[in-house]
Amino acid sequence: MQIENHIGCHSEYDELKRVIVAPATYMAITEVINETQKHYMHDNIDPNRAERQRQQLVDVLEDAAITVDQLPVKEKLNEQVFTRDIGFTLADQLFIAHMASDIRTKETTILKEYLLNQALPFRDELVDPIEGGDVMIDRDRVFIGVSDRTSAAAIKQIAAALPSHSIYPITLAGDILHLDCTFNIISETEALIYRPGMKEKDLKKLEAMYDLIDVSEEEQFTLGTNVLSIGQKRIISMPTNQHVNKTLRERGYDVIEVAFDEIIKSGGSFRCCTLPVLRA
Repeated sequence: MQIENHIGCHSEYDELKRVIVAPATYMAITEVINETQKHYMHDNIDPNRAERQRQQLVDVLEDAAITVDQLPVKEKLNEQVFTRDIGFTLADQLFIAHMASDIRTKETTILKEYLLNQALPFRDELVDPIEGGDVMIDRDRVFIGVSDRTSAAAIKQIAAALPSHSIYPITLAGDILHLDCTFNIISETEALIYRPGMKEKDLKKLEAMYDLIDVSEEEQFTLGTNVLSIGQKRIISMPTNQHVNKTLRERGYDVIEVAFDEIIKSGGSFRCCTLPVLRA
């Protein structure tokens, strides 16, 4: 398949062909913007160690023959490693997110410049807050977390842009940063779930759609739900999350363990650090 200038993601688990990432060069907790950062603000982040860990992720992706695009990074943009938040691909459209946090707004400008240079098409009309960590697709279903970062108004805009898809808003608990910190679809029938992260009514909807694999409170804190599927039942996960990894292996998944404990201090893991452009 030719991947140049081609956009398309119809699930969270089809084979990943092209992804956008960003170096962790300037990672630091300078302004606390989530609960995880609050926990680690005194330890802070070693950017050199974070970048080594991120490069290990890139190595795994490239070893799997995935095209890895790397955004340029700028000093003082400490969250750039989390490329998933600034954009998201739904079906054959790549949307530029509208960031809820002013500290991250400049990141979307860098993404747009990069996409223009690569002649990759995108949509940039969203005017209400929405971040990619809250957005998931599974064929004709799109799940969107309603959080401090993503508004109900923005979800209506996505619904208008994707009239052939069913949109499922998921109201998140107050301490959950994004939907992918409590829920992640890993196959047509299975999903990881941290049940306290959402309202009971939404949980019941998901129970009717998927075989839910429970993530404990301890492993939710180390972002056990925030794995990255690269297709063919291959999943990238942290070695720390032993119960999640054991359960996935028992279900036939090839779990690729990559240390990411420095990066998760800022509140995101593998899914957060990858913006898929093309899955097939």
